Amino acid sequence: MTTPTMSFEKVSILGKPTIHVGYDIHTHIVQTIINDCKSSTYVVVNDANLTKVPYWEQLVTEFEQSLPKGSRLLRFVTKPGEAHKTRKTKESIEDFMLLQGCTRDTVVVAIGGGIIGDMIGYTAATFMRGVRVVQIPTSLLAMVDSSIGGKTAVDTPIGKNFIGAFWQPQFVLVDIKWLRTLPQREFINGMAEVIKTAAIWDADEFTRLEVNANSFLEIVNNAKFIDYKSTMTDEIYNISDTNIEAILEHTYKLVLGSIKVKADVVSSDERESSLRNLLNFGHTIGHAYEAILTPQALHGECVSIGMVKEAELSRYWGILSSTQVARLSKILVAYGLPVSPEEKWFKELTLQKTTPLETLLDKMSIDKKNDGAKKKCVILESIGKCYGTSAHVVSDEDFKFILTDETLVYPFNNIPKDQNKIIVPPGSKSISNRALVMAALGEGTCKIKNLLHSDDTKHMLTAVDLLKGANITWEDNGETVVLEGHGGETLTVCNEELYLGNAGTASRFLTTVAALVKSSPDKDYIILTGNARMQQRPIGPLVDSLRANGTKIDYMKNEGCLPLKVHTDSVFKGGRIELAATVSSQYVSSVLMCAPYAQEPVTLALVGGKPISQLYVDMTIRMMDAFGVKVTQSETEPYTYHIPKGHYINPPEYVIESDASSATYPLAFAALTGTTVTVPNIGSASLQGDARFARDVLKPMGCTVDQTATSTTVTGPAQGTLKPLKHVDMEPMTDAFLTACVVAAVANDGKGTGNVTTIEGIANQRVKECNRIEAMASQLAKFGVETRELPDGIQIYGLDSIDELKVPSNSSGPVGIDTYDDHRVAMSFSLLAGMVNYNSKSQDVTSVRILERHCTGKTWPGWWDVLHTNLGAKLDGAEPLISSNVNSNKSVVIIGMRAAGKTTISKWCAAALGYKLVDLDDLFEEQYEKGTIKEFVAENGWEKFRMEEARIFKEVIEKYGDSGYVFSTGGGIVESAESRESLKKFASEGGVVLHLHRDIEETIIFLQSDPTRPAYVEEIRDVWSKREQWYNECSNYTFFAPHCSTEAQFQKLRKVFGNFINMITGKRQIDIPTKRSAFVCLTFEDLTEHVDSLNPITYGCDAVEVRIDHLAELDADYVSRQLSTLRIVTDGLPIIFTVRTKKQGGKFADDDYVTLKNLFNLALKSGVEYIDIELTLPSDIQYSVLNNKGFTKIIGSHHDFNAAYNWDDAEWENRYNQALSLDVDIVKFVGTAINFEDNLALERFRFSHTTKPLIAINMGKIGQVSRVLNTLLTPITSDLLNTAAAPGQLTLQQINKIYTSMGGISPKEFYVVGKPIGHSRSPILHNTGYNLLGLPHKFDKFETDSAENVKKVLLDGNENLGGLAVTIPLKLDIIPFMEELSDSAKTIGAVNTVIPIGNGKFNGDNTDWLGIKNSLISNGVPSSVSGVSGLVIGAGGTSRAAIYALHNIGCEKIYLINRTTSKLQELKKTFPEEYNLVVIETTTDADKLQDTISVAVSCVPADKPLDEELVSKLERCLTKTTHSKFLPTLLEAAYLPTVTPIMRLAKDKYQWNVVPGAQLLVHQGVAQFEKWTGVKAPFQAIFEEVTRN
Repeated sequence: MTTPTMSFEKVSILGKPTIHVGYDIHTHIVQTIINDCKSSTYVVVNDANLTKVPYWEQLVTEFEQSLPKGSRLLRFVTKPGEAHKTRKTKESIEDFMLLQGCTRDTVVVAIGGGIIGDMIGYTAATFMRGVRVVQIPTSLLAMVDSSIGGKTAVDTPIGKNFIGAFWQPQFVLVDIKWLRTLPQREFINGMAEVIKTAAIWDADEFTRLEVNANSFLEIVNNAKFIDYKSTMTDEIYNISDTNIEAILEHTYKLVLGSIKVKADVVSSDERESSLRNLLNFGHTIGHAYEAILTPQALHGECVSIGMVKEAELSRYWGILSSTQVARLSKILVAYGLPVSPEEKWFKELTLQKTTPLETLLDKMSIDKKNDGAKKKCVILESIGKCYGTSAHVVSDEDFKFILTDETLVYPFNNIPKDQNKIIVPPGSKSISNRALVMAALGEGTCKIKNLLHSDDTKHMLTAVDLLKGANITWEDNGETVVLEGHGGETLTVCNEELYLGNAGTASRFLTTVAALVKSSPDKDYIILTGNARMQQRPIGPLVDSLRANGTKIDYMKNEGCLPLKVHTDSVFKGGRIELAATVSSQYVSSVLMCAPYAQEPVTLALVGGKPISQLYVDMTIRMMDAFGVKVTQSETEPYTYHIPKGHYINPPEYVIESDASSATYPLAFAALTGTTVTVPNIGSASLQGDARFARDVLKPMGCTVDQTATSTTVTGPAQGTLKPLKHVDMEPMTDAFLTACVVAAVANDGKGTGNVTTIEGIANQRVKECNRIEAMASQLAKFGVETRELPDGIQIYGLDSIDELKVPSNSSGPVGIDTYDDHRVAMSFSLLAGMVNYNSKSQDVTSVRILERHCTGKTWPGWWDVLHTNLGAKLDGAEPLISSNVNSNKSVVIIGMRAAGKTTISKWCAAALGYKLVDLDDLFEEQYEKGTIKEFVAENGWEKFRMEEARIFKEVIEKYGDSGYVFSTGGGIVESAESRESLKKFASEGGVVLHLHRDIEETIIFLQSDPTRPAYVEEIRDVWSKREQWYNECSNYTFFAPHCSTEAQFQKLRKVFGNFINMITGKRQIDIPTKRSAFVCLTFEDLTEHVDSLNPITYGCDAVEVRIDHLAELDADYVSRQLSTLRIVTDGLPIIFTVRTKKQGGKFADDDYVTLKNLFNLALKSGVEYIDIELTLPSDIQYSVLNNKGFTKIIGSHHDFNAAYNWDDAEWENRYNQALSLDVDIVKFVGTAINFEDNLALERFRFSHTTKPLIAINMGKIGQVSRVLNTLLTPITSDLLNTAAAPGQLTLQQINKIYTSMGGISPKEFYVVGKPIGHSRSPILHNTGYNLLGLPHKFDKFETDSAENVKKVLLDGNENLGGLAVTIPLKLDIIPFMEELSDSAKTIGAVNTVIPIGNGKFNGDNTDWLGIKNSLISNGVPSSVSGVSGLVIGAGGTSRAAIYALHNIGCEKIYLINRTTSKLQELKKTFPEEYNLVVIETTTDADKLQDTISVAVSCVPADKPLDEELVSKLERCLTKTTHSKFLPTLLEAAYLPTVTPIMRLAKDKYQWNVVPGAQLLVHQGVAQFEKWTGVKAPFQAIFEEVTRN
C-alpha cells in the first residue's frame, strides 16, 4: 500500500511552534529531537505494550541509527496500566536514570498515551530540578488533550493526578500513524475529548464531526487483528489494525482542530486560572463517574456522560436550548460513546455498578476547579461557545436534579400571583414526524424549522438516514434540519434493525414506509423493533391492511405487535385499501402519506365504525396538500379518501407548529396557580386538535382565556375556585385528557355534589405508551383523589379543598408517582405535585416524588427546565427510595413437568426460605368451586383452562411477587403465551423462576401410573419435546432432581436443594476463603460412574472443580445430571464450573462459542458457586457471564502452558489489569516453571498484586513449590485419581507435609481433658483427620478431674498446645481460666472447647450446639426454620446446648419436657425471654398444644428406663406435626445404644425421622477440628473410624 500524502502542520503554543502534526513522520520526529534538543543522553520511556507495536520499533531503531557521535539512547520500559502511574514507578525511572549517569542535559522522550505522558512529564519536571522532555503521544486522547499544555502528574491512593507539576515539553510530536494500532475502544474513547473541544470552541468543526461520524465509526469498528513479528525480540504479537488511511483526512482534521483549540487556550491561560477551565467541560461530572466506574469505564466514556449532564444543567438554567443538547447527545452516540450511565450496553460494560448520588457529590467536592467548598462546572451556551470565560459555581440542589431520574416537586406557593410568562413549547411531535416522512419521500430540498428534537424524531431521522431516504444536514447551529429528498427513489434496505424505542408514531409511520423500500443485492427485508412497551402496543390493523394490499409482513414475536419483518420483495399495490381506524388514527396517516407511491391510485376506506381522532387525519391531509399532493374525500362513501398516484414536491421551508398537547402543561400551570401564561404559536388556526384545550376545558373550569389565530393566553382563577366540568368530549384532543384530569382533581363547585368531571372520547389512550386511563386512576388515588373508569373515559371526583391533597405514601412512608415511562403522565403529575401542601406555611414540607423524569424527553426534553427556570417551581433530585419493608422478599415460582417433584421441592423451598407455599392448581380449584382441574378440562377444554391458569398466575404474581411466596405451578403453565410472558417478566424483575427437572424416562414411568390428573393428549415424550424450550426460556434457574430410592438419598437431596435455593436467593453468601484453601480437579467423563469415590477424593477441600470440557457429553441434561450428582455426593461442596479451551490446555474447541455460551448459561442457571472464565475468551462471552452472575463468584483465569512468558512479562500485567477491568472475584494465573527462579518471580508478582484475591501457581515439577506457597484455592489432585489434571499437581496431604517441612505449619498438641475419658473417641476422631490431610498435629488424652491441673500442665506448661476438648467434670471448672468466652459458652454456661488466642490466653467456646445443629441440618432440617416449634427432652447440660441450637435455627417456641418439671423451670430462668421457652408440666398441657413441633432433641440418659409420665407427654408432642414444612426430625444425644427407646418410639409409632447420637458426637468433634485447624474435616472418613466397633 502506498503511504497517503498528508499535509504537515506546526502549531504554536505559548509563542513557540512546538506542536508538530502529520502522518508517518517518524524521520521528522527523530531529526527534530536530535537537531533541536541536542544532548549527550536521550531516555526513551514507554510501557511494555508499546514495544509490541511495529511503528515503535521503526521509530526507536531509526533514533538509535541517527544518533550523533557522543550521544547515547537509553530505554526504560514501564509496566502498563493506570495502576502503575505511581510515585513508585516514577522513583524506579529516576533511579534508573541516576544509575545510568544522566545529567541536566538529558532529554526524556515519553512515547505513549496519557499515563506515560503524565508520569514521564512529571519525572522530567523533578529530575535534576527539571530536564527537557519531548512528548510523542500514541493514543487519540493523548494527542488531542493530555500531551498538550504541560500538565503532568502521578496518581495516589486518594485520587488521580493529585501530585504533579506544570512542565511544558520542548516538543509535542503527533504522528497520526500511531492510531493505526490503537484498540477500537481506546480510539472511540479519545473522541470524547475531540467532541468536547469542538463543543466549547468550534461550531464549524462540530458540524464537520457530525457529517463524518458514520464513516469514522464504520472504519474503527471494523478494525482487524493481525500478527506482527518483532525483529527486536523475534516474538509474534497479535495487534489491532485500523484502516486509518480510509479516514485519514477526517482524522487529521479532528486531531489538528482539537490541538489548535487547546494550544490557543493554554497560551492564554497556562496555569488554569480561568479560561483553561473551559477545557474541563464534561469533566466535573465525568470525573465523578470515572472515580466510581473505573477501571471498567474509560476516561472519555465518563466525560461523554459528563458532557450530556452538564449540557442538561445549562438547559436547566435556561441557557442552552434543547436542540443543542440533542445535537451533543446525538454526536456522542454517533461516535459510539455513552450518554447515560444507565444505557444497557454501558451498564453491562461497567458490570451493573451503581453510581450513588451522594458518592458522586463527594467525588465532585475534590475537583481541582472548585472554589473551596463550592463546586464549579463549565456551562455551555451553544454548540461552539461556553457561557462566560470560566467555570461557574453550581449548587448541590441543581447537581442532584441533573444526576437523578427521580424529581422532588415542592409546593408552588412561592410563585407571585401576578406572574405573567411566555412559554414556547417544542415543535409538535405529530407534525414533526409527518413532515420528516413527507420530506424524505419528497423531491427537492426542504428546510424544516422548529422540529421537535426528541426520542421520537431522533428515531425517525435515524431510520430515514439508514434507509437512504434523504440526505440530512443541519443549519442554524442545528436548529434547522435540511432534508434533500429523492422522491422515494433511493429507499433501500439497511443491514441494521430499525430500533424505535417507545416511539409509537415513528413505528406506525415507518411500517408503511417500509413497504416502499427496495431490496439490496443481499437482503430483502427490514426489521422494525422497539422497547418492551413498544412490543406490547398494537399495530395489527395496519399490518392486516398492508398484507391485504400485497405487502408481506411477519410478526417476529407477539401477534399484533412489534417486532415486524417487512419483506421488500413484495409490493405496495394500491387500489382500494380497507383499514380499521377505531384504535389509532396513526394507522390512517401512515397509509395516507405513503399512498401516492403505491403502484396504483389509492382509495382508502376506514371501516369498523367512526374513526378515532379525526383531527389528526385532517392534519395529515392538510400537510400532504402543503407538500403537493391533494387528497379528496369521497362524496358517496363515509370516511373514504382518494389519493392520486404521484410524489411530494418539497417546499423550500416548512415551520413546525409548537406541540399543542405540550402547551396544555404551562397553560394548566396558570390555571392551577392563578397566574398567566401565554403560548405564542398555538391558536385557533392550529392544525392540532389540542389547541382547543384552553377554550373547551380550561375556560369552562373558570379560567380567563384569550385565544387568537396564532396565540393562546390563560389566566387562572383565584386559588380554590376552579370548577369541575360536567361533561367534556375530548376525542378531538385525546392526549390532553391527562392534563384535564390533574386540573379536575382540585376543581370543586362548592355545592357538595361530588365535584365530578366526566371526560369521554378517549378510548385510544388505553393503547398509548401505557394504559393512560388506568395510570391516571391509580396515581390520582395516591393523592387521595377518587376516579371511576368509563368504557371510553374517566370520571374524576375533585377534592373539596386543595388542602385535602395528600403526599403519596404507604405504611412505610412517602412513595413515588409512577410515570410508566410515559412523557404525558410525568408532565401532568408534575403539576398536581406542586399543589400538595400549597397552603402550608412550614419551611419543612414533604415534597412529591415523580419517577422516571427523563421520559419527558419523548416530546419535551426541557419541560423540567421550563417548570423550574421559567415558571419558578422548586425542584430537587433524589436517589430511588429503598423499601423499608424488611420482609420484602422476591417470591419463587417453580415450573416443570408433572412428576418432576414440584410439590415436594416446593415444600422444601418454602421451609428453607421461610416463605408461604401456594399450589396454583389448588388455587384454581378453589376459584372454580365445582370440582377438580380434570373436571374443568372435561367441561371447558384445555384452551379455556390455560386462559384461566394464565389469569390466576398473573394476578398472584402482581399481588404477591415481592411478598415471600413459593408458587408451585402446573406442568403445562408454559403452554400459554400469556403465562410465558408473565414468567419471563417476573424473572427479569429479579424474581426466581425455577425449572425443576428430572430424567424424562423416570417421569414417563411415573405419569403412566398417575390417574389423578387429566390424561395428556400427546405422548409424554412429545409433550417434553414441545415444552423443553419453553421451560428453559421462562426460567432463570434450574435444578436437576434425581430419583431417590432411599431415605438417606432423599434427605441429602433436601439438604443440597436447601443450599441451592438459599444461594440463588442471596440468603447464603459464598465467602471467598481468606485462609489456606484448596480445590480438587475432576476430569471424569461421567461422574455418576465414580459416586463411591467422589466424597473421599474431596476430603479437606473447600471446593471441587468439574472440568466440563472432559465430560463425555455437553448437552444441558447430561451436564445438569453431573452437577446434581456432585452436589449430593460431596454434601453440597462449592462447585467450580470450568470449561478449559484447547489454547488454555483443555479439551474444548477454541471457537465453539455458541456451545460455550450455552454451558455458561447453564452454570448460572444451576447456581454453581464459582465459574472459571478464561481471560482470552471474546469479551461478549465474558460480559454475558459477568452481567448475569447473580451470587456466583467468577474466577478470571489465564494459563501459559508453553512457558512463553516469565512473571515479569507485560502479558501477566495486562491480564491482571484485564481481570480488574472485568471485576472478577478471583484472579487465577498459571505459568510454567523452567527453573526455580520462576517460583521466586511468581512470589514477587503475588506480593505486588493484592487488589484481588489471587491464585498463582507454576506448572511442572519445578513449579510444585508454588503450589505449596499459594494460599487461596490451590488446585490439587487425589491419590484416588488415576492422573492429575495438570502437570505438577500435588495432593492436599503432600502440600501440607511440604509446607510443614518449610515451617509453614507448626505441629500442635491437642488433648481431651476430664475424667473418666478412657473410652473417649476424640483422639481417634482428630488423629484420623490429621493423618488424612497431612497435618503434623497430635491428639491425646489428659485424664484429670482438676481444672487447676489442666491450667498448670497444659494451659501454662505446654507452649505447643493447639486446643483442648473439655468433658465432664471440667466444663464449668475450666471457665475461670478463660480470658474470653464465646456467646454460646456464656449462654449454655459451659465450655467444651478451648482455643488459644495468643500470649498465653485462651477462648472458651462450646461446640455441643454446633454438633446438634449440624446433625439436624445433615438430616433434612433447614438451616433456618420458620413457623415451627422445637422440643427438648431432658434438663441436663446437653439440654442447654439443644435449646441454644434450636433457637439458632429459628424455632419460634421451644417446648421443654422432663421427668422432673422443677428442673425445667430453673433451666428456663437462665435463658433470655426471646428464646420463648415453654415448660410442659402435664399431659393436659401437652394435649392443649396448637403449635407445630417439627424438631426435637432427646437429652435424657438412654441406659435407664423411661419415666411413664415423660413418655406420655412425649407421645402427645410427637403428634403435633400437622403443618410441618419438613419431615419431623428427632436427634438422640446419647450415642449408645445405637437405637434408643425414644428413637424407636418416634420412628416406629410416629414416623419421625431419627438421627443417632453418633452423628452428634462426630459433628461436635468436627466443629472443634475446624475451629482449631481452619481446615475442612473429612467427615465421612472420621465418622467411619469413630463408629467402627
